[in-house]
Amino acid sequence: MSGTDHALRLMIVDDSVEDAEAIVSTLRNAGIAVRPLRPDSAESLAEMLADQAVDLVLAAQAATTVTLAQALELIKGSGKDLPVVTIVDRVDDASLTQALAAGVRGIALRHQPQQMLGVVRTEWGDLEARRTLRRLEAQVRETERRCDALIESSRDPIAYIHEGMHIRANAAYMEMFDFESCDDREGMSLLDLVAPKHVDGFKALLKSLSKGEPPPPRYELEAHDGSGNPFAAVMEFTPAMYEGEPCLQVIFRRQEADPELAREVEELRQRDQVTGLFNRQTFLISLEEAVSAAAQRQGQYGLLLLQPDHYQKLLQEIGLDSADALLHGVADRLRSALGEDAVAARFGEHTLAALVRGDHEATSALAERIREAVASEVIGIGERSAAITVSIGGVQIGEKIASVSQVLTKATEGVNASANVGGNRFEIFDPGAVDRAEQERVQAWVTHLREALAHDRFLLHYQPVISLQGETGAMYEAYIRLDVGAGEMVPPLRFHQIAEEHGLLGEIDRWVVGRAIKVIAEQQKAGKPVTLLVKITEASLANDKLAKFIGERLEDTGVDGERLVLQLSEAKVFTNLRAAQDFAAAVKCKIGLEQFGVGLDSFQLLSHFNPAYLKLDRSFTEDLPKNAGNQERIKEIAAKAQSLGIRSIAEFIQDAASMAILFSSGIDYVEGNFLAPAGPEMNYDFE
Repeated sequence: MSGTDHALRLMIVDDSVEDAEAIVSTLRNAGIAVRPLRPDSAESLAEMLADQAVDLVLAAQAATTVTLAQALELIKGSGKDLPVVTIVDRVDDASLTQALAAGVRGIALRHQPQQMLGVVRTEWGDLEARRTLRRLEAQVRETERRCDALIESSRDPIAYIHEGMHIRANAAYMEMFDFESCDDREGMSLLDLVAPKHVDGFKALLKSLSKGEPPPPRYELEAHDGSGNPFAAVMEFTPAMYEGEPCLQVIFRRQEADPELAREVEELRQRDQVTGLFNRQTFLISLEEAVSAAAQRQGQYGLLLLQPDHYQKLLQEIGLDSADALLHGVADRLRSALGEDAVAARFGEHTLAALVRGDHEATSALAERIREAVASEVIGIGERSAAITVSIGGVQIGEKIASVSQVLTKATEGVNASANVGGNRFEIFDPGAVDRAEQERVQAWVTHLREALAHDRFLLHYQPVISLQGETGAMYEAYIRLDVGAGEMVPPLRFHQIAEEHGLLGEIDRWVVGRAIKVIAEQQKAGKPVTLLVKITEASLANDKLAKFIGERLEDTGVDGERLVLQLSEAKVFTNLRAAQDFAAAVKCKIGLEQFGVGLDSFQLLSHFNPAYLKLDRSFTEDLPKNAGNQERIKEIAAKAQSLGIRSIAEFIQDAASMAILFSSGIDYVEGNFLAPAGPEMNYDFE
């Protein structure tokens, strides 16, 4: 979900395992990684609270094994900030009042998945916000302590000013103006340190600052020390807080050198020498000011990030030594498209940035001008020239997204999204128009997927599945990729949810299976028999179209169905058990069960569904040598599979130590980038 990038550690208090698994499946279908727990008694609930980290509790109001009242009492007694959402079949005034009075934070309707999903997202987001706030408060306290020490020891003269009066100064500042003690400067006006000929101008500056107007980056004047000796000085202002009150931080430096030379040095310090644009550090200051202004409703700004399309391929063509010339050419085109109020910078190795003041329309107009300026002309690169396009990602900075990290994240996502669908386009995230932007993005993906199906732009990559028990037959797992041009391949995670929402998963499944059977036939004809594992989705369980299609293709090609293994995830089979059973009985090939072992009762499923292979969820092999609990769980799964005549597979192998553990645990097959990465060719030596 937005704002979190880890799994939701979810406790479900419900009498029915099937209902609990359905909830988990609903959340996973929505893209939320879930680590579920289900206590079967009040004692086990108390143990789980004590021993394991939990993010959210979903407790059925009608549960009898562990009642809602018991769950709330135990959670309250644990002292943890743990939100509880109660699951109800229907809502009435009495049940709503009773639940809220008992301490639950939300009500989820069992038969309304979208409403339940919304409540879970809201409560999880609120929990993350509270945790973040606590972390930030601790960090602020520590940062304030460190800053206080740094300011005091700084060689720069620094003071804090409130309404033109000194409230604090460090040792360097007091030395500059010959203050002997804190009493000398407390209550003294900053104007008392300014030479008479600059007093009027400085008064006007202080008045504008008191009205909330932004301070100038530098302010040059003549000051005098405690003995009345004049000296040229430059002042830098930064809005600050001191003991909870707004104030100004002032850095007061002597300016001994030639002022014109000092300005030139300062200008060089702020510029990137390759492009002539501002450098990243200078640009970030402008961005922080824009974000701060937007947070206080003092203006609207747009941020744009842009990158040359197919950058790595371009470098191969023009040479690495021409990379700076390439970026310089793009920077020139960027500069030509900017207005007077826009700020541009080199933000990364091959990333440029622009900051413009204005609404979404102004930001979009600038993005289009930049795109057109780059694409419309051939760019000179040293002695060469090239036609170049750019991918642009932007974000409309507003009150809803007034955080530098959020702004940069959204802009980066926009760049990647633009590049993934071919480039030479822009994508602007506008918090005030999320629905419109999302609809346009989704429609672009749907069009891309339909074109890929119509013009055969999908392809398969193959990763070897290697036996730990001495078998030498060739076996690969096939992974679908979407070719978006220029050698760029997009994995299914990028488009799976959109394909599901628009009814395209069934067509994609048929393409994958059809291509896999064709490849098996080609390998068979070449005297290189191979077994392929391919993933299919629950969409193919809804009817018998895929089963009939497989039967026809196997018969047409003469391929033995034993060579094709269709993989379904454990969660999908659990929630579509009858359909999965019917499909397995109808299809003329083998069935595999993947993502196994993380369900609420994985072994129970094996009593109703008998796959030829089961693949452990990849979470079991992450840091396996250091995780004794996962090692024991793998042994348990391997032994159970062996007793049922099912072959076991472990994926995501990362090191040799994991291989040794899996071998001693009785796992039959392994795969992972440590052994061999997935690629377009099947060239692994299984001998």
